[in-house]
Amino acid sequence: MSTRIRLIRFGLITILLLTTFSGHIMAATGSVILYTPCTKISVPPGESIDYNIDVINNGTDLFTADVSASGMPRGWNYMIKSNGWNVGQISVLAGEKKSLLLHVEVPFQVNKGNYRFNVIAGEYSIPLVVNVSEQGTFKTEFSSRQSNMEGHSGSTFTYDAELKNQTAEKQLYALSSQTQRGWNVAFKVSGRDVTSVESEPMSTTNLTIDINPPSQIEAGRYTIPVVATTSTSTTTLDLEVVITGSYNIEMTTPLGLLSGSITAGQEKKIEFVVRNTGTSFISDVRLNGSAPTGWTVTFEPKKIDKVMPGSETQVIATVKSDKKAIPGDYMTNFDARTPEASARVSYRFTVKTPMLWGWIGIFIIFIAIGSVYYLFRKYGRR
Repeated sequence: MSTRIRLIRFGLITILLLTTFSGHIMAATGSVILYTPCTKISVPPGESIDYNIDVINNGTDLFTADVSASGMPRGWNYMIKSNGWNVGQISVLAGEKKSLLLHVEVPFQVNKGNYRFNVIAGEYSIPLVVNVSEQGTFKTEFSSRQSNMEGHSGSTFTYDAELKNQTAEKQLYALSSQTQRGWNVAFKVSGRDVTSVESEPMSTTNLTIDINPPSQIEAGRYTIPVVATTSTSTTTLDLEVVITGSYNIEMTTPLGLLSGSITAGQEKKIEFVVRNTGTSFISDVRLNGSAPTGWTVTFEPKKIDKVMPGSETQVIATVKSDKKAIPGDYMTNFDARTPEASARVSYRFTVKTPMLWGWIGIFIIFIAIGSVYYLFRKYGRR
């Protein structure tokens, strides 16, 4: 056989073998399917997604290929597992299937919209779409449904606030306020006073914030910044307090004298002055007295209808002591009260015995002296 004929036979055999091998590749290539039932999923920022993906080999040969995710958005994390292991390659026998678990973590800081990527096994792929349903953040939100309140200077302003940790890590927030001197701000969680709170990722902590203004503050609008601070961030909530005025009253005598004398069983009238030292008018001022047992206290008038800021009203207190009161000092308290403010003054009474008893005592003394003198004259010389 000539060399030329041998070369022709070798070429024909080579072509036949290549054709047959190519046919097997095409058969294997066209017979592998990647399948998952949910190819488009809508989730909020920070959510995790698990895809169960089947690799189905309908061919007649073993299928072995590298597996990966292509086109994954920047900042997104993913893992591909099979039988609990992270895998980068898979083999599937002819006529069988293997399952892959694709775990995708959507970041918190992400824009709203559709994000596309592919899961690839060799030359096969399956397209997947994730719809991020809202604009994502990577921060803390400090908010209150009602951030503005109005009242007088003696009021306690209570705000309900929410501290939302929209980060991927547990946070410890230090709570503080940026107020002027005299303001008192207290933070509470479940009724307990706190200065810091710990918050899990993507969780909300409910806070109660109590604000007490200075007692002598002027009427006006005030902004109270409250702050939640971590080692890396600071979040501020501005609360507004509207002071309608201050309510303060004072009760005293015209000369400031708070002591006097009284005879047991007798009455004494004391003039008092009720002053409005606040910045808002006061109304319905009720007057009361607290005296020792057996004493009585009455006022004229019994109630003051209205006192304007900076003005005063005079009232008369009538005190009657107990007729059996022994000489000494007694304290009596006088009160002026409104729903917004009150004042108290203590008055010291020195009780004296009535003049009649004094004359009776003198008369008894004279009788005693006279009796002694009589006895001395009658029996002294014997």
